Amino acid sequence: MAKKIISNDDITQLKGPDRIRLKPGVMLGSDGIDAVVQTVFEIVSNSIDEAKEGYGDVINITVFADNSVEVEDFGRGIPLDFNNKEQRYNWELIFCELYAGGKYNNNSEDGNYQYAIGTNGLGACATQYTSEYMTVKSYTGGYLYEISFKEGYAVTELTKTELSRKEKRTGTVIRWKPDLKVFTDINIPRETLSDIIRKQAIVNAGLRFVVRYENEDKTFETNEYYYEEGIREYLEELTGDKKITQPVVWRSEGSGRDREDKPEYKVKFELAFCFTKGVGAIECFHNSSFLENGGSPEKAVRMAFLSAIDKYSKTVAKAKTDMKIPFSDIADSLVIIVNSHSTYCSYENQTKKSINNKFIYEFLNSYIKRNLEIYFLEKPQEADALYKQIIINKKSREAAEAARANIVKEIAPSGTDMTKRVEKLVPCRSTDPKECELFIVEGDSALGSCKEARDAYFQAVMPLRGKTLNCLKSTDAKILQNQIIMDLVKVLGCGAEIKVGKKGESAFNINNLRYHKIIICTDADVDGFQIRTLVLTMFYRLLPTLISEGYIYIAESPLYEITCGKETSFAYDDKEKAEILKKYEGKKVSIQRSKGLGENEPDMMKLTTMAPATRRLIRVQPCNADETYEMFDILLGNNLDGRKEFISAHSEEYYQDADV
Repeated sequence: MAKKIISNDDITQLKGPDRIRLKPGVMLGSDGIDAVVQTVFEIVSNSIDEAKEGYGDVINITVFADNSVEVEDFGRGIPLDFNNKEQRYNWELIFCELYAGGKYNNNSEDGNYQYAIGTNGLGACATQYTSEYMTVKSYTGGYLYEISFKEGYAVTELTKTELSRKEKRTGTVIRWKPDLKVFTDINIPRETLSDIIRKQAIVNAGLRFVVRYENEDKTFETNEYYYEEGIREYLEELTGDKKITQPVVWRSEGSGRDREDKPEYKVKFELAFCFTKGVGAIECFHNSSFLENGGSPEKAVRMAFLSAIDKYSKTVAKAKTDMKIPFSDIADSLVIIVNSHSTYCSYENQTKKSINNKFIYEFLNSYIKRNLEIYFLEKPQEADALYKQIIINKKSREAAEAARANIVKEIAPSGTDMTKRVEKLVPCRSTDPKECELFIVEGDSALGSCKEARDAYFQAVMPLRGKTLNCLKSTDAKILQNQIIMDLVKVLGCGAEIKVGKKGESAFNINNLRYHKIIICTDADVDGFQIRTLVLTMFYRLLPTLISEGYIYIAESPLYEITCGKETSFAYDDKEKAEILKKYEGKKVSIQRSKGLGENEPDMMKLTTMAPATRRLIRVQPCNADETYEMFDILLGNNLDGRKEFISAHSEEYYQDADV
């Protein structure tokens, strides 16, 4: 129980490494793997800042098997020796103090950096504080400086070694291991790190990144990322042969203020764009940091394209004055990469995923809007082609929204008698959802057996005609046109979790669900398992709430019917079969492989599948959302490479279940 009174001594202050180790999310966004990846970016970004100033053209990044990381650059080296101005050693300021660094004067003519990613003086310290250990080597001024840390504190003195003529070089080598005492996970996903580094290569043309991963056998897998032409090359990579206009590259620079009483700062940018059939992407970077959450540059792009295309629509295409083209119709065919820099910027936080500078927005917006209008005049054929594509996008969206709205209206919760709306549904008499059960069975033959075996008061039955649609590989429009799926959704009564219209509204209402037990009942063979999987996929895609709330069940069907005299037993797998045969050892038994559900006698169906007292049901339980998505994507989605890898790695585990 909390105290009634908070005393003066109850107020405490975190000091030293505890400022970050106990609260990593404040600086790094979380205490999970994203934060660990952020620490790597913090150190790499310092190396990038050196390269941007012309010092070094290669950055080496190594992830070791023990999850430690090393970053090596060939910049000017970090000054670690005594700082007369601050009367402290620089290693202490940089790696043990928050808000200490050499990038606070970027907006002045005598600054060491102009367009730096790191401006807060936090990254190196936050990384060191949250590491199990860190070693720093700095090559500068003809000397090698070295110091080591452990759990936020220096554990060695700073050493200074003069380099021979052969050894002379400049740069920094930092190796550290993220601390599991701080983070929940330190195993950096290769794909995540590779994507971050590739993006840095894109916006730092001519800078080579070499990324090595140590394998368990001590060998290294090496990947290089290098874009000689930067974003122009990346634009080609994204669009391929889908372009309907030629790539455009613009560059400009200027200076201004966010407010009259604020200091003036410099801005420069380059952007590359083109229009395509079926490819859309907007990627903005500022001072090399990928603006995942958008901000000023992305807002400038959106408003400039909207304004320029609206003006073209009214003046050149002679569209009706009341016709509005939303940016989504433009974005469906626009691929644009913006790489902006400034000597001052206001990041959202230390993770640097958004900026909100007013002048950066105004400068980019004005330039893009003005030059788009010129582009439309100078390139009338390309302007006409992109405008026609935007109109196609608009009409397609409107038609899809109208079709989806009509179908969602059709499947919306209703009090209408379902037997009048859905063919072959066998309803139950009860109207209490808490006691009602819906059996989804495989075909008309199974319907007959289940209909006779059920308790008509609370058990309803609905047959599926053949294998249903794979909802992970299908568009919303295709799903909503599938009669089998639509009939099932109508029967359930709660609508589907599909968003339609401008407001993204859904007709789903779980309070209208007619059955609190939805039981998938298929044959115990390969075809039956596939149908079951496709039905589960349908629920995962259209009605995930029914899974998370525990309304979905699987009825286990027996594989064997074993008869000894007047006794009949059912085995659901080979292990149970062996146990039953052992019980009847020495006696004459009859073993019959289970038939399809449609061939079973009603009494057997009631005993093994329908009667609550004797049947076996498996409740479909929700688990980790990311893992669930990954597995569905691998097995049923469009991830063909992932599926091949999974089959290659796990096929031998399923030999015994193969129906061959």
